[in-house]
Order: sequence, then structure tokens, then C-alpha cells
Amino acid sequence: MPDQPSQPQPAQPQPAQPVESIRVRPALESLPAYVAGRPPADDGRRRFKISSNESPFPPLPEVRDAAIAAMSGTNRYPDAAALQLREALGAEHGVDPSQVVLSTGAVAVSGDLVRAVVGDGDEVVFAWRSFEAYPILVGSHGGTSVPVPLTDAFEHDLAAMAAAITERTRLVLLCTPNNPTGVSLTTEAIEEFLGSVPEDVVVAIDEAYREFHDPRTVLDTAALFRRHGNVVVLRTFSKMQGLAGLRLGYAIAHPRLARALSQVTVPFGASLPAQAAALATLRPAVRERLDEQAAWIRSERERVQSALAAQGWELPASQGNFVYFPLGEDSAAFAAFAEERGVVLRSYGTDGVRASIAEAEASDLLISAAAAWRERADQR
Repeated sequence: MPDQPSQPQPAQPQPAQPVESIRVRPALESLPAYVAGRPPADDGRRRFKISSNESPFPPLPEVRDAAIAAMSGTNRYPDAAALQLREALGAEHGVDPSQVVLSTGAVAVSGDLVRAVVGDGDEVVFAWRSFEAYPILVGSHGGTSVPVPLTDAFEHDLAAMAAAITERTRLVLLCTPNNPTGVSLTTEAIEEFLGSVPEDVVVAIDEAYREFHDPRTVLDTAALFRRHGNVVVLRTFSKMQGLAGLRLGYAIAHPRLARALSQVTVPFGASLPAQAAALATLRPAVRERLDEQAAWIRSERERVQSALAAQGWELPASQGNFVYFPLGEDSAAFAAFAEERGVVLRSYGTDGVRASIAEAEASDLLISAAAAWRERADQR
């Protein structure tokens, strides 16, 4: 059989060369990168990831089933208005559904808030250290961050925050319980603070960890919202409801701001499975079991804090689903020390280390690692 003529081979595409002249916004050069909680090393050893404030409980069966059932319709866009969910949330919070604005997690709602009220050079006041995304969201949208140091007790310094407000201030962010320190604000303290804030400055109360707060002393956010037209409330389904992987959060806002948030949020941001799962968490029977899980987290947090106090640790009194070790320069070393003993923590530079409350076994390992660290320190 005669040889067949060889066929020409298609030319291989050449990789694109970097184009250094592409223009990006100068503000991005100085933005810190968001650092997520690190997963355990893949070295075959069993470790607990308690670095991301995730729920240790998988979704309840009704919630999981609702999300799975919704998957059959994901060839279609979700209801952009998420009307059924907003009606349910409006009824829960005693507001009109139009005052509920959804997005992909509370962090996205915070970003929408910045986009809605902050222009180039406008200022946003927040406590520091607080939620790591705040300065990123502000800077990425052209705003100017005004971080106000926490007090020596790791609380918001509300007097200093009020003094930091200028004519350029458009937004104040209050994270309570504060992430990562866990310390919370009282209704009375915020009420007094609001008296010193101009009415045209929006004050956002970020309550991502509200459900883990002692119910006897939890913030009366509803009353603050009713009394002050510049207050907006931020909530999430990521924590107590265990839907971190579905990304859904919302704002409760007064009408003008709610309209503005709706204008800037990403269309169809609340996915079909997320809407279905969130609705399922609002069913009374499901809510009751979620409340029981939150109560368990609170009890486990108290067990951990008591055990650490008995070892001699002086930690902030956390009302979140985490505890905070203000270790300063020793933060990274302590996080590495704990990882070798089975728990992956979240280190914050030279400020401190946060440990989420998770399975009891993870708590036991954390307590053990903390004891070993102190014992080693005492021997130096």
C-alpha cells in the first residue's frame, strides 16, 4: 500500500504575552488581599479546620432536600426579586418586603452598601481590628477607610469612632459580635452613639454572628432600626443556618436606601438553591432545631472559654462562634503550634489568633494545644 501523504499539522496556539500596559485602577495597588481561613495540610494527618467560623453541623435534611429539589430548575434564572423569601423575611423582621435586599452573603451586601453610598474619596469609619473585608470593600470602590483602634478590652471605641466622623463620612460599620475578637455592643451604647452621628451618615449594624449571642443580652436591633432612619441591618445565612457554601445574605434597610441597594446589587445574585434552602430554614420546626444547634455552640464556647481561663488565659469575652487569642507577635507561632496538634486556626498578622467553635473533639484539641503552649512558655 503506497504511503499516504502526510497531513499538515495544525499550528499550535502560542500563549499570549503579558501586556504590561493594561490599565487597572491605581487604588488596587494598595489593597490588602482577603485571606480566607486556611484548610488543613494534605499530609495524611487528621486535623480540624476551625479557621473560618463555619458551622460544624451539615444542613438539616429539610434544608438539603429543598436545595436539591431546586436544582431541577437551574436551567432557568432564579426569581430576581426573590419575592417569596423577601416576604418571609419581611414578616420575620416586621418590615415591608421591599425593605429586604438580598445578595451573595453578608460580605456582598456590605459591598453593595459601599457602592450605594460611597463615592471617590468618601470616608467609611469602622473599628479595627474587625471584619477583614471592610477595608478591601471600601478601597476597591474608591472610598477611604478610617479604621479606629479597638479599646484595650478589644471593644469598639464608640467615642473615638464618633470623633472620627467628618463631612466626608458616608458610612459607619459596626460589627457585633465583632469578628475576630467576639466582643459585642449593647443597645444602650449604640443608641448613645447614634445620637452623635449625623442623620445623613448611614450606620450599618453587621450581625453575622447574632444567633450565637446570649439571648438574654442580645442587641435590640429592631428597636434601633425603628428609631433611626440611617440604620441598616446586615444578616447572613452562612453561620447558624449552615449555608456558607450557598452564599446568601441580606440587608434590612429603610426605603430610600433599600432602593439604592437594589440598584447596585448583582442581578440574580440569590441563586435558586440558595433561595429554596433559606426558605426552608425559616420553617418553624427547622428553626427550632437550628436554635438548638446555636445553643450547643454557645454552651461549647463557654466550656472552651472556661477551660482556657483556668489555664491562665485572659481572652476577650466572645459572643460569637469563636474565641480570640490576643497574642501579638506570637500569633503565627501559636497557629503553627496548634496545627501540629490537630487544629487549624486563623492568624491575623501580629494581632492575634481566632479559633472557631466546632466539634467537641476539635475543642478538646484546642484546649490541649493552648495548655501545651502555656506550659512551654512557662519553661522558657
